[in-house]
Amino acid sequence: MIDAIDRRILQALQREGRLTQLELADQVGLSPSPCARRVKRLESEGYIRGYSALIDEEKLGFGFSIFVSVRLDKQVDERLLNFEAAITQCPEVVDCWLMTGSFDYLLRVAVTDLHEFERFLTANLTRIDGVASIESSIPLRRVKERAARLV
Repeated sequence: MIDAIDRRILQALQREGRLTQLELADQVGLSPSPCARRVKRLESEGYIRGYSALIDEEKLGFGFSIFVSVRLDKQVDERLLNFEAAITQCPEVVDCWLMTGSFDYLLRVAVTDLHEFERFLTANLTRIDGVASIESSIPLRRVKERAARLV
């Protein structure tokens, strides 16, 4: 279980993962040693899964996102595992969720333009065994972005 200080540590690290132990301790109102112990505990207990940089896909040329809902012909383990194995090999797919409801998977695909998306659909997604239907939605703009909910 985490307390209010642990939550402040998580919030500070989510805002800026490159804080030094001294800066982090100062922000959360602890001395550096107890703060470092808390961070190690949060890491070992899995509250902090790792550290990474937030990359601007648009600057890398992948400024076009499409949400793709996929329905499989059968919802059996073999089909699900086959689809998941295939989709992990597609660099265009940056997020993939197994869903409830009328579709089995929701993907976020990052591409350079509609032509690359069409190539991804025809050369990859539609060729995965068991894919029965696909529905695409193009987002206009991101309204909110957060790495994780903390409160």
